[in-house]
Amino acid sequence: MLPSSLKAAKLQVKNLEIQPKINKIKNEIKDQKEQSQAMMALYKEEGISPFGSCLPLLIQLPILIVLYQVFRGGLSTSGFGNLYSFVPRPEFINTTFLGMNLAQADPWVLPIIAGLLQLGLSFLTLPPKPKAEDGNSDPMAMMSRQMIFLLPVTTVLFGRAMPAALVIYWIITTLFSLVQQIYVNKILKAERAKLAEKKEKLSAGIKEKVKLPETQGAPLKKEKKKNDFLYKVMNKRLDKQEKKANVSVTVRTKKRS
Repeated sequence: MLPSSLKAAKLQVKNLEIQPKINKIKNEIKDQKEQSQAMMALYKEEGISPFGSCLPLLIQLPILIVLYQVFRGGLSTSGFGNLYSFVPRPEFINTTFLGMNLAQADPWVLPIIAGLLQLGLSFLTLPPKPKAEDGNSDPMAMMSRQMIFLLPVTTVLFGRAMPAALVIYWIITTLFSLVQQIYVNKILKAERAKLAEKKEKLSAGIKEKVKLPETQGAPLKKEKKKNDFLYKVMNKRLDKQEKKANVSVTVRTKKRS
């Protein structure tokens, strides 16, 4: 699951980063068809898929269902009927691990640990806090940031009702996801820095092309200052009556070859 999980983690961060652009499309385009086309064009331009980050969750869901069934009803003598005929039936199954019964629910310790780890993972996937066009906080972004507390609370509530073994599996998976997300954020940060440096070099190259050489720029500035001074001197010499008659003075300069 590691290759697909890494790819999904990158897509999840990128999807969150373009959320302000998505909100802008929703606010400016009210027609559903045009709105969908604009969003698909945005996803294509950014090179991401809106559903790519869901793939590891879809792969992991059957594993969670199977483990739930095993730890709920399979760790007892009543579940021996589900064994293959060539598998010997043990006389006793020890479900204790580190002082905990894996087949029973732990009401507090394991669910709280799982919830805290899930909260840390949610914070790692958050993009920088965006601002709306008027300078205030974007309400959609604020709502998204508040929703990060929903999954940890849900994890705690479900963890209290599930077998302890399943919660331990969730804790280990979340720990691995934390390390993976730190690695992904580091890669994305390096990519953004490289892209910013490339844009800066491109911008500097364009400015260098349109910039006048110093040998041409200095005489032109000097000529302009000279013309402005002559115009002011000649304008002061005009008689007041001539000014009322809308007489203007034109200073002719010799064209530079």
